[in-house]
Amino acid sequence: MKKKTYDQAFKEHAVNLWLASGKSAQEVADELGIKRDRLYTWKEALQAVPPEGKGGTVPDRCTRQQLERELVQLQRENQWLRQQRDI
Repeated sequence: MKKKTYDQAFKEHAVNLWLASGKSAQEVADELGIKRDRLYTWKEALQAVPPEGKGGTVPDRCTRQQLERELVQLQRENQWLRQQRDI
């Protein structure tokens, strides 16, 4: 069986989706078709790496994470509003 590899952008998106959605790791993993443990592993790895790969400060990382969470939340809200409009 061939081992699947995921690019960095997918990993970041998956972790941010999980953290911002309020869903459990299992629910998000099922939606993305990955194992739950991968989310935990990717989360730890992403927290260990400063933004832009080197020399970032903690406030920069927090600000970026907050913006990404807000983006995911707004995208979900936008999707919900479109569904309501179509009804």
